[in-house]
Amino acid sequence: MAVEAHGDDPLWDAPLYPEEEALVARAVAKRRREFAGVRGCARRAMEKLGVPPQPVVSGERGAPCWPAGLVGSMTHCDGYCAAALVRAVDLASLGIDAEPHGPLPEGVGASVFLPAEAERLARLTGWRADVHWDRILFSAKESVYKAWYPLTRKWLDFSEADITLHTEVSGGLGGVLHAELLVPGPLVGAHQLQAFNGRWTVRDGVVATTVAVPWP
Repeated sequence: MAVEAHGDDPLWDAPLYPEEEALVARAVAKRRREFAGVRGCARRAMEKLGVPPQPVVSGERGAPCWPAGLVGSMTHCDGYCAAALVRAVDLASLGIDAEPHGPLPEGVGASVFLPAEAERLARLTGWRADVHWDRILFSAKESVYKAWYPLTRKWLDFSEADITLHTEVSGGLGGVLHAELLVPGPLVGAHQLQAFNGRWTVRDGVVATTVAVPWP
């Protein structure tokens, strides 16, 4: 169940629980608004799943702590925030990320993309130069990490997943993504995974990616 908020949506001003309030007591207004917005989206998603709204505090490495029986992910960028939640019996893990549809800051791509990824980006740019493929790939790496971490509780470096973006010719600008893990993958059930799959889209000036890890 995904819930998003744009622009001046009231969810940006969602009230906080005391334990959440403590986490942003000294935060600047922009940080506080983003913090509240994604939690407003998360609680709306909980309601849609029939789960009573609850606080969402940050755990190790800032990962959100979800109510028992749920897995999910949150994201925000300028003017946009979203949360996606599912029941833990339906997915092992979930990661989402949103970025502004613009070029990455100078030098970022060189530090996070593998040579093979850079080559594929060049081909995509040759096909459609109006699309910021570097930002889509960066977002995909963020979603891969967000799906990886709850399964392993370990860091995953940008260089440890080789991601390919596949395009779809109909239904707008979007497609699927495939991430080959270059380190031993997580155990899900009795299976060790060496790849994640997901989707990407560009809409209303926002790049959005998602990675879903199903149970075997």
